[in-house]
Amino acid sequence: MAQHFLLSKAAKTLSLASIFTMKDAEAEMTFRRIRWADTNGEPVCPHCGGVDAYDCRRLKGAPRFRCRACGKDFSITSGTLFASHKLPLRAYLAAIAIFVNEVKGKSALALSRDLNISYKCAFVLLHKLREAMAEELKGRVVGGAGKVAEVDGGYFGGYIKPANKKENRRDRRLARNQNGKRKVVVIVRERGGNSVPAVFKSEAKAMAFLRSHIAHGTTVNADEASSWDELHKRYEVKRINHEEAYSLDGACTNWAEEFFSRMRRAEIGHHHHISGAYLLRYAQEASWREDNRRKANGEQVERVAKLALGAKPSVDFSGYWQRHQ
Repeated sequence: MAQHFLLSKAAKTLSLASIFTMKDAEAEMTFRRIRWADTNGEPVCPHCGGVDAYDCRRLKGAPRFRCRACGKDFSITSGTLFASHKLPLRAYLAAIAIFVNEVKGKSALALSRDLNISYKCAFVLLHKLREAMAEELKGRVVGGAGKVAEVDGGYFGGYIKPANKKENRRDRRLARNQNGKRKVVVIVRERGGNSVPAVFKSEAKAMAFLRSHIAHGTTVNADEASSWDELHKRYEVKRINHEEAYSLDGACTNWAEEFFSRMRRAEIGHHHHISGAYLLRYAQEASWREDNRRKANGEQVERVAKLALGAKPSVDFSGYWQRHQ
């Protein structure tokens, strides 16, 4: 039997020990080379794009540069997801490494204990990393001529605890007995390729999303749910009845089910509860992890750090925790 990738030497190219033993200057240079790769770590002004800047940090202060062209100050994280950061850069690098090393997700409580930070800080930091992962999914279209994609939906949230006595229990599958918080994550996944998730109130509302994210000429596989009937108007569709088989005559949704398996295990084993407001971010995280499951952890760390440093300040967590967003 072939060795699982995560057990192989190729999967482990970065250790936490090497990060925690870094000096501040090493961590700083690591972030500089990731953000300003085109200039080999030499600072580039985010305000005017000037490449002539000098170090103006205070004694024992955080890294800071001043642009000679426009006279404005900036740091390595200015204008990024880590803007106005309070933790040392080494802690952010460690957080990214801890996050990607977890195959099915990382809880904020566990990260707060790993790094000795508050739960609030860990919660926001992890969501910013999920937001960075989502940058790769923007505008993604899967499939194409001769390619196969799978479509499926999975419902999350809105749990209603059953009554104690049997005679008081109601059928929780009926809409009148639900609380309205349950949402469906719809996943489009190309076989041997990438995936794109989205969140809706029901599978039937996903048609516009599917049309914009599945290329013409794609053969689409779906289950027997009536929500996917409209796909026949635009694509060649193969349907699989899961009451008869999981895979039959070349039709299956096993690749999509793999995504939901990862997301379910993250919900049950790590997060225990996923709020509807953040469901899309967790789905995007699961999608990114599934698409990059065969990449070494060192490459994953560098990619997430590059995405975070290339993104604008968070759209989800500005004035966070005060419920301004």
